[in-house]
Amino acid sequence: MIEVDLHSRKPIYEQLIENITMLVMSGALSADEQVPSVRQLAVSLAVNPNTVQRAFTELERRGVLYSVSGKGRFVNGKLDSVKEKQKLLYLDSLKSLVLKMKSCGVCKDAVISLVNDIYNDVYTETASCSEKECDL
Repeated sequence: MIEVDLHSRKPIYEQLIENITMLVMSGALSADEQVPSVRQLAVSLAVNPNTVQRAFTELERRGVLYSVSGKGRFVNGKLDSVKEKQKLLYLDSLKSLVLKMKSCGVCKDAVISLVNDIYNDVYTETASCSEKECDL
């Protein structure tokens, strides 16, 4: 389901882009599946249609969606290059975040432990470690 947080500091169109991209990458929206129209989505989310249009235009530019004149927008079935680009974006974001964490004193073991927990679906609380365990 496509959702936005109207109280977030992140612009709504960016939330839409991220949300739809994640739905496509996870398989929740399948190849060649039609997405709601600009008007339908704007009404259901209570946002300006121009905001939805802006997000859809960007998703088309990124290759996540494609348009069929008179029929609407659909999920691109050939997403290998889009997935690769998305992975690179996520890895770049992770690199930036890890550098920030390192500069704030978060130890490497805590970061690795957190990542392992998330991948193993056992994440519950923020990881921490004592200074003697850290090797920044």
